[in-house]
Amino acid sequence: MNRTSIAVDTQQITDTSPWWAGAAIYQIYPRSFLDTNGDGIGDLKGITAKLNYISSLGVAGIWISPFFASPMKDFGYDVSDYCAIDPMFGTMADFDELLEKAHSLGLKVIIDQVYSHTSDKHDWFTQSRSSKINSKADWYVWADPKPDGSPPSNWQSVFNGSAWTWDARRCQYYLHNFLEEQPDLNLHNPDVQTAILGVARFWLDKGIDGFRLDALNFAMHDPSLRDNPIKTIDGPRTRPFDYQEHKYNQSHPDIVKFIEKLAALINEYGGRFTVAEVGGENAAVEMRQFIHGTNRLNTAYGFTYLYADNLTPKVVQAAIENWKDCEHEYWPSWAFSNHDAPRAISRWAQGRDFEKMARLNAILLASLRGNIFLYQGEELGLEQAEIGFEDLADPEAIANWPRTLGRDGARTPIPWHEEAVNLGFSSAKPWLPIDARHSQKSVSAQQGNLNSVLNWTRNIIGLRNQYDALRLGDIEVLHADESLLVLRRSYEQQEVHCVFNLGFANVSYELSDDYEIFAATNGANRKDLPTLGAYWARLK
Repeated sequence: MNRTSIAVDTQQITDTSPWWAGAAIYQIYPRSFLDTNGDGIGDLKGITAKLNYISSLGVAGIWISPFFASPMKDFGYDVSDYCAIDPMFGTMADFDELLEKAHSLGLKVIIDQVYSHTSDKHDWFTQSRSSKINSKADWYVWADPKPDGSPPSNWQSVFNGSAWTWDARRCQYYLHNFLEEQPDLNLHNPDVQTAILGVARFWLDKGIDGFRLDALNFAMHDPSLRDNPIKTIDGPRTRPFDYQEHKYNQSHPDIVKFIEKLAALINEYGGRFTVAEVGGENAAVEMRQFIHGTNRLNTAYGFTYLYADNLTPKVVQAAIENWKDCEHEYWPSWAFSNHDAPRAISRWAQGRDFEKMARLNAILLASLRGNIFLYQGEELGLEQAEIGFEDLADPEAIANWPRTLGRDGARTPIPWHEEAVNLGFSSAKPWLPIDARHSQKSVSAQQGNLNSVLNWTRNIIGLRNQYDALRLGDIEVLHADESLLVLRRSYEQQEVHCVFNLGFANVSYELSDDYEIFAATNGANRKDLPTLGAYWARLK
C-alpha cells in the first residue's frame, strides 16, 4: 500500500530573506557518522565522503558537533584547544577539504562552540590552577571554602553532585556546571571575553558559516555566589540538580552584553548564522533576550520537544503560542531529536508504529515556523538504540542508569548499508554498539524505495523549501484537542493548512473544498485521518 503521496508544485521562493531564515539544518555527531580510518570512530573524512548524501536531503547546511582537541570526558564538549582538530577526527587539512566540498555543493557549515567551560586539560586552566597570582588566575571561577570547609554555595552540577570541586594546588574550589573535568570559564573577565572572541574570529577566518553556541545560558554566574532557592516539583527527580531553581549558577544578565560583542564580531563577516542552545525553566525568556533586535544572535532553541515524553496537540500549541505575541520580532528554532536527548520516535510512539511516527514527525517538524534541525538518522526513522549497561559510554547515562533512556542510545553509528560489516559505518568495532534493528533502516535499504522514510523526508524538506508559507510564513493554531491538530501557515497570498492526528484512534476532519492536498502520509485524506495520519493542503 502506498503510504505516502506528494504533489509537486512549481512555485519558487523569491524573497530576499537571509539564507538561514526557515532553513533546515542537518546535525552531524561526528563520532557516529562514518569512520574512514578503521578505528571505530567517525571522522571528518567520513563527513566529507557523505556530503552528497546530505545535500540530497535538501537541507541548507550542516551543524557539526565538536571535533576539537579534547580528552573526550564529555565527547568533545570538554575542549582542550578551541583552534585544533582532535587527531581522532583528522587534521585541519581534513576540515579545510570538508569546508571546500560543502561549499561546492551549496551547503553551509556551522560548528559547535562551547564558551561556558573548557576541559580541565586546557592550557588556560592548567595555568589558572597553578597559583592565585598568575596572569590567568581569574580566568575560571575560583572561590574559597566556607569556614567549615564546605563548598562556597549549594550549587549542583547537571551531571550529579556539587558544582564545586576542591583543588589542592590553589586551596580553593572551582565551579563546574557539568563534569568536574569541565571547569567554568569566568566570562565576567574582559580578558576571557577577548580570548573567546579570538577563537570565534579564527573559525570565521577559516570560512565557516555560523556557530551553534552550546549551553549559552550557563556562560555567566552570580559573582556573589548566592545559594540557589529550593525548587518544589511534582514527579521523580533523578539528580541533585533537580532540587534547585537555577537562579544564580547561570543566566546572569551580563550574558547579553557578551552576546552583543560576539554578534558585532560575527556581523563583520556578513551572511553568518548564529543559534543558541538554551535549556532550563526560563528558556523562553532567555531565548528572547539572546536574539532580540539586530545586534544579538539570529535564533535560539530550547528543549520543548527534546525532553517531551509525549507529543500532543496541546504541546505543539503551547510551543507555538509561546512565540505568538512577538512573532514578527523573533525567529525561533526547533529540534525533535539531537545528541542530548532520546530519539523522538521512541519517546512518542508509545506502542504505535515507529515508521508512521517517523513520517508524522518529519511533516510536523517541517510545518513549524522558524529554523528546523534534523538530527542524523532522523531521516531514516531510527529508534533509540538499546544498549546494555556494560556498553554505555556517556557519563550521564551511566550515572542515571536505569532511570532514563540516556544519551548513548541516540548516538549509535549511522547504518549505511544493511549487508556491510557494521552496517557500513566502520571496518572495526564501533565505539558504541549498533542496534540490529537499524539494519533494515539503512540508507541502502531505503534509497531506492520511493515510499521509504528517507525519501518521504527528502520530499517534505523539498516542499518546505519550495513554499514561502512553510519556510517563512506566519503560523496559527486553528484547532488543537486531544488528537487533532490543525495549523495554518501563510505568506502573502499563499496559504497552507497542516493537519495531523497525533492520537491513538482515527479521527474525522473534513477539508474545505477551497484546499487541495499536496502531501499526505499514513493514510490521511480530506475526510479521515488514521492515527498518525497527516497532510499539507494548499489554498487553490
